[in-house]
Amino acid sequence: MTEKESFLKNKQILAVDDEEDILETIVDILDESDVDTAGDYYSASAKIKDRHYDLAILDIMGVDGLQLLEETVERGIPTVMLTAHAISPETLMESIQKGALSYLPKESLADLDELLNDLLEAHHRGEPAWKLLFEKLGDFFDKRFGPEWKEKDQEFWSKFSRSYQIGKGIQERLKHDRKILDKGI
Repeated sequence: MTEKESFLKNKQILAVDDEEDILETIVDILDESDVDTAGDYYSASAKIKDRHYDLAILDIMGVDGLQLLEETVERGIPTVMLTAHAISPETLMESIQKGALSYLPKESLADLDELLNDLLEAHHRGEPAWKLLFEKLGDFFDKRFGPEWKEKDQEFWSKFSRSYQIGKGIQERLKHDRKILDKGI
């Protein structure tokens, strides 16, 4: 039996969180990647401008992660939001709208390498990473937000589910994707 391909191996990853222990855990978990860290908005923003990353992992609270998300998307860096205190349907929707590749609760930190590998594999194949997220963590969101949490914003979720393939976030990322821009598309 063949071993599953690692999409994390030798990747340049930026992890941003204001909690040093979370950054240390991410570095330990993603040991086959080259993980650069930042503990605040300003140092993270400078690193985003100065270096290319294959992936960014951003906390929301304490580091202005949603602003950093706009910066990573503008630079064509696939970005995953990883949060505990800011986990809500509203920040989930805002992450989607701003172009995040995914949105993970810190409760899933122990499985971060597996989740990121699966998300990057889906992204690499051109499959909707958000669909994969909801398949893997849909029960978590239902328990955390309540079983009818999508009903409050039914129009958003209805439109979102119809457009997994070409959602606004994907379109936003594509506008900054060098592979596409270099072809004049």
